[in-house]
Amino acid sequence: MKDTDIKRLLYTNLLCIFSIVLSIFIPTIFLDNFSILETHLTWLCICSAFVTAVNLVLYLVVKPNVSSRRSSLSHKVTRALKCCIYFLLSCFFLHIIFVLYGAPLIELVLETFLFAVILSTFTTVPCLCLLGPNLKAWLRVFSRNGVTSIWENSLQITTISSFIGAWLGAFPIPLDWERPWQRVLNPSAEVTDGCEPPCGAGNHTRSSGKAASALYC
Repeated sequence: MKDTDIKRLLYTNLLCIFSIVLSIFIPTIFLDNFSILETHLTWLCICSAFVTAVNLVLYLVVKPNVSSRRSSLSHKVTRALKCCIYFLLSCFFLHIIFVLYGAPLIELVLETFLFAVILSTFTTVPCLCLLGPNLKAWLRVFSRNGVTSIWENSLQITTISSFIGAWLGAFPIPLDWERPWQRVLNPSAEVTDGCEPPCGAGNHTRSSGKAASALYC
């Protein structure tokens, strides 16, 4: 039974990765001038939709956490509505966390919120699919020695890894890219801001939240 669960879990994770790849290539067929860099906000929405849909289908087919009780249609509808509310709450909660960690409060609101949506997709959606809107089960899984199955162990690892990956990708942003010594200097200028640029030095600038480096001389 354990070997079967490992194979099913492996196939589930591979299909989730494949859904991310599909979100890169399929929109290019239907959308003009689509690219991850130039239309990154659109891609975030598409990627979130793809991953959510694949997670829902996989967990409905695989059913790793089947309840022995039969639930009525009204109970299923209520459960689905609770899952949607939990997902939205997690998006707003992560958005607030990002703002507290230094994201602009008013500027780039859409970018920050979509970042919260994509992170919720990789963390909250699997929890809702496997555990449902049950906060006690969530606390049990993410507490010490609270895992009871390989699916919950995978859920714990992927959720924590998603948060760590988001932090590793974001922590260089508050660095001093806008300081005078980080600006790209004009190679034709002999003196800039009262300082003569050294030959071959690397300088950085910030444009739309991204750091770019330039070599000159």
